[in-house]
Amino acid sequence: MELFLLGLLIVSVLTGLATEAVKALCDEHGKSYHPNTLSGIVSVVISVLVGIGYVLYTESAVTGQTVGGIIALALMSWICAMVGYDKVKQAVTQFKDTLSGSAG
Repeated sequence: MELFLLGLLIVSVLTGLATEAVKALCDEHGKSYHPNTLSGIVSVVISVLVGIGYVLYTESAVTGQTVGGIIALALMSWICAMVGYDKVKQAVTQFKDTLSGSAG
């Protein structure tokens, strides 16, 4: 869980930076864009690249669990791009605490 949240934080920071860079380029060239769609697409691309980079760096086997983790990272990063990392982290922590409380 900690590794996933760290990856989500990294993707969120990179998404913010990359989205601002793309927005600046679009503004410079007079291109129109939808900010939420742009940030969502950038977040998914970055999360997939981070996931692939993690698999290559750790020399992990590509399993269903790995692919599921990358898909979850892409979806959560899309949500982070829309509402912010802090809100998503709080929701994940509350969900985890709820599951821990009901299991005990």
